[in-house]
Amino acid sequence: MGETLAAVRLPCAGANLRRAARVATQLYEEELRPSGVRATQFTLLQALQLAPGISQKQLGELLGIDSTTLTRTLAGLRRKGWLLSPPGEDRRELRLSLTPAGLREFRRVVPYWEAAQKRLRQVLGGREWNRVIDAAVRIAEVVPKVARR
Repeated sequence: MGETLAAVRLPCAGANLRRAARVATQLYEEELRPSGVRATQFTLLQALQLAPGISQKQLGELLGIDSTTLTRTLAGLRRKGWLLSPPGEDRRELRLSLTPAGLREFRRVVPYWEAAQKRLRQVLGGREWNRVIDAAVRIAEVVPKVARR
């Protein structure tokens, strides 16, 4: 019965997106669990590895995370010694990057993340995988523009 209900197309796009995000996150959390790193932490490690020196505001925009949630999650990385946050040219703005320990942690956890990626791709199939990624990127690109009107 659970499989049948999970496949129900709800009338609200937002509800369908939230449901998909929750079940995908559960899959990633399950694969990452043995590493001791949460999906939210890995996402930040990955983003900071890809964009060292990014401002906190830019990081929030990149990931679609509100400032309060981002600050709280970054504090956890900082406590673990994985985050550098020196001030930028404008002293009010922090520039974020990984410490050497943070980069090592990111690299250590990548195989767990890759297992999650592989699992999700296998259940979706390559074509559907690409469609989901493309749709998610498109939504992240256009919705903030519409929401600001």
